[in-house]
Amino acid sequence: MLDPATVVSISDLNRLARLSLEREFPLLWVAGEISNLTRAASGHVYFSLKDENAQARCVMFRSRAQSIPWRLENGQQVEARALVSLYEPRGEYQLNIETLRQAGLGRLFEAFARLKARLETEGLFAVERKRALPRFPRRIGIISSPRAAALRDVMVALQRRAPHLTAILYPTLVQGESAAEEIAKAIAVAGQRNECDLLLIVRGGGSIEDLWAFNEELVVRAIVASPLPTICGVGHETDTTIADYVADLRAATPTAAAELATQGWYEAAGKIAGLGIALSRAMQTRIARQQQGLDHLSLRLIHPATRLMQARDRLALLGSRLDAAMTHGLHRHRDRANRAALALGRSVPRTDKRRGRIGLLEQRLDAAIRTQQQKRRNALDSIEAALAHLNPEATLARGFSIVRDADGKLVTNAATLRAGQTVSLYLARGGAEASILASSADHQAIAT
Repeated sequence: MLDPATVVSISDLNRLARLSLEREFPLLWVAGEISNLTRAASGHVYFSLKDENAQARCVMFRSRAQSIPWRLENGQQVEARALVSLYEPRGEYQLNIETLRQAGLGRLFEAFARLKARLETEGLFAVERKRALPRFPRRIGIISSPRAAALRDVMVALQRRAPHLTAILYPTLVQGESAAEEIAKAIAVAGQRNECDLLLIVRGGGSIEDLWAFNEELVVRAIVASPLPTICGVGHETDTTIADYVADLRAATPTAAAELATQGWYEAAGKIAGLGIALSRAMQTRIARQQQGLDHLSLRLIHPATRLMQARDRLALLGSRLDAAMTHGLHRHRDRANRAALALGRSVPRTDKRRGRIGLLEQRLDAAIRTQQQKRRNALDSIEAALAHLNPEATLARGFSIVRDADGKLVTNAATLRAGQTVSLYLARGGAEASILASSADHQAIAT
C-alpha cells in the first residue's frame, strides 16, 4: 500500500495499476462480440469485445493470433481467454488475449468437467500414482503427427540438449474424429514394444476442439495403462487437457516436454562442462605455479663455462692447499723422525760388559741341552725294550698261539670250552681251525 502522502509520477501510477490488475485477476474466459478489428503490420491484432452494456479494448499478439484456426471478423461471437491488464503509455485498460474460441462451445467444457471429476474420484490424478521419470533415458518414444510442428520442436530440443539419444516416433493423428482412437492405439503399441524408456505425448496449441482428442476417456485410459513413464506436452502453456492430469508429468509445451525428458543429461553435461572448466583452471594454476618455480630456478642456473671456470679456480686453490699441507706434514714428520733418532740413540743399551757373560751362558745352555737329550734318549731306549717284550708277535714267535671262539672272543680259560666246539688259532705265521675233543679246568684242552 502506498502512503497517501507519497507523490508518484504518472508512469509509476500506471505501472502500479497494471501490476495490481494482473495480480488480482487471473486468466479468465470473457464472452463478447468482436468489433473495431484492426490488424497491425507487426502481426498483432487489436479489437474490442462488447455486449449490450459495455466494451473492453483487447490486444492479441502475433504469436497468439497465428494459432487461431479461423479468420477473425467483426461481429463474431467469441469466448476469449484473457489477462486483465493496462497499457501504461496511454493509461488504457485492456485485455491481453491468450486464445479465442467460437461461442457455443459450452457443451465441451461441461463434458470436460464431468470426465475430469469422475476420473479424479477414481484417483487417476493422485500424485501417489505418478511414476518417477528415468533420469538418463536412452530411447525416447514420441506420440505425435509426423507433419506436426510440435514434432519438429521436440526433435530440435532433443538434438540441442542430448543429441546422442534415440527418438522413436509412433505416428498418429492428433486432431479429428478418429484421432482419439489412433492416439490410444499408438500409446498401446509403444507399451507393447517396450523399446523406449520414456514416452512423450505432444501436440501444438489450438482451440478446445483441436485439442479435444486428448480429453477423450479412451486416450486417458491408454495413458494410465501404459507401462512406460509419460510426459504430456499438449498445446501452449495455458492449454490444459485431461491427458495432462493423468500423465506422470505435464509439460507446458512440446519443447518443454523434450527439455524435461533430457533434464538429467542436460544437467550432467553442464556439470561435466563445469568440471572441465574447473580442471582447466586448476591445470592453468598448476602450470603458472610451475612456471614461477622455473623462473626462480633459472635465476640459479649457471652457464657450464662459468661453472667450469669456478671449478678450475677451486681446483687450483685446493691444489695449493694440498701442496702446503703436504710440505708442512713432511717437515713435521721429518722433525719427529729426527727427535725419535736422537731418543733412540740415547736409549741403546751398552752390551760390551755383558757379552762375556752371554757367551758363558750359551756354553752352559748347550751342556744342559746335551745332558737332557741323553737322558731322554736313555728313557726312550728303555721304553722301546719294554714294548718289544710285550709285543704279541714276539710271544707268538716263541711258539704260543691266540685262541678265539666262534664269536671271535679270546679264550683264556679251558673251562669255557666244550667238546666238539670249533675254535680259531692265530700263530706267528698264519692260523688254523681246530675242534675241541675234551677240556678240563685243571688240564689243557685237547684240540684236533
